[in-house]
Amino acid sequence: MTCLVARLATRLEALVIEMPEPLRIGLLGRGTVGGAFEQLIGERAEAVAATTGRMPELAGILTRSSGDFEQILNDSDVIVEVMGGLDPARDYVEQALKAGRHVVTANKQLLSRHGDELWALAAEHGVQLRFEAAVAGVVPVIAVLTGSLAGARIDRIHGIVNGTTNFILSEMARTGASYAEALAEAQSLGYAEADPTEDVAGIDAAAKIAILARLAFGTPVHVDQVGREGIERIQPDDIEYASELGLGLKLVASAERVGDALSVRVHPVFLYPGHPLASVDGAFNAVTIESEAVTDITLAGPGAGGIQTASALLGDIAAIAAGQSLLLAPIDNPLPLADDAESAYYLHLEVEDQPGVLAQVAALLGEHEISVRSVVQRGLGANARLVMVSHRVADSRFAAALEQIAQLDALKSQPRAIRVLEEEFGG
Repeated sequence: MTCLVARLATRLEALVIEMPEPLRIGLLGRGTVGGAFEQLIGERAEAVAATTGRMPELAGILTRSSGDFEQILNDSDVIVEVMGGLDPARDYVEQALKAGRHVVTANKQLLSRHGDELWALAAEHGVQLRFEAAVAGVVPVIAVLTGSLAGARIDRIHGIVNGTTNFILSEMARTGASYAEALAEAQSLGYAEADPTEDVAGIDAAAKIAILARLAFGTPVHVDQVGREGIERIQPDDIEYASELGLGLKLVASAERVGDALSVRVHPVFLYPGHPLASVDGAFNAVTIESEAVTDITLAGPGAGGIQTASALLGDIAAIAAGQSLLLAPIDNPLPLADDAESAYYLHLEVEDQPGVLAQVAALLGEHEISVRSVVQRGLGANARLVMVSHRVADSRFAAALEQIAQLDALKSQPRAIRVLEEEFGG
């Protein structure tokens, strides 16, 4: 009898030892992403425990109508914030960090405005603030920049980081639809909100590239410092004519070295077929990172969505459970933000078909040392179109030339200009 009791005690002790330690998670927000995260925890908790030794479990959920933040904070080891916005999300994140809780967030607007303050607060209290889900959904660009490429000198980053605008532009190119028609389709499929301004005006992409610029270049960039242009003014004939020149249109977020400065911007950009981003269609995201150490790396996958964002959140939870650290580039020698950058340009002109119009345009471009790579001329009489693509030029020089071209008597409407990315990797 004594032996039996001893054996049972030994087995119970072994079971207790083998039980993974819980990792208690407080979830702030239960919308599309929060609901998907709750479901994913239920499905994948054992897999996380098997690889990390910690069993993630929900300790409480805060919504607009239920839950108590103080109680959830006290009961949690990690806070997951998917409320979005700045208020009250910022206050909750600060309280959690000060209380010694790790924080995982998908809030790109919060990080693009207050990221360095919050990362400093996390370091002060010996905890982590992780944010893989804040940029490009499940595409692991944050992990690459803070892991594999943490010691590399990054030269530039180009990214399609907003699935809504990529879907709209893809539909315009595929069907010939107008911007308004493609937007309505995106809304009907749930890719675009009823008020799509944050997406189509480039605000969402600007927040994301501000975060990537901070990581890649060790330079704090506030979202309001990002040069920004949306897709609202894109016309179907821009896409049609550019297609004749071998170009496809994307909304691209860029951060790149310009001499000793850093240029960070979001613009519609035409790409040649050889560029890695050119074939990324629909609601997908992709980011190309260029460095002398690795030439270029492109990461692509589904963009924002409930399950995609939840997967990225759970990845950060697993990293915390495994005791992995997040390496942020120190701000030892931040780069000044560039006042000017360079780009090639697509130029679309509606003109009266008069003798010498092309020569006048060419002369004005020549005065500003702008050389032309290709030209397409369509139509006659009152419906003539001149479409051309320049070689790289300083943005300021092109803007000055465009201002003068707009004054020509032969022009029927304001000229339309769109940047062109000349790189053709593998092309």
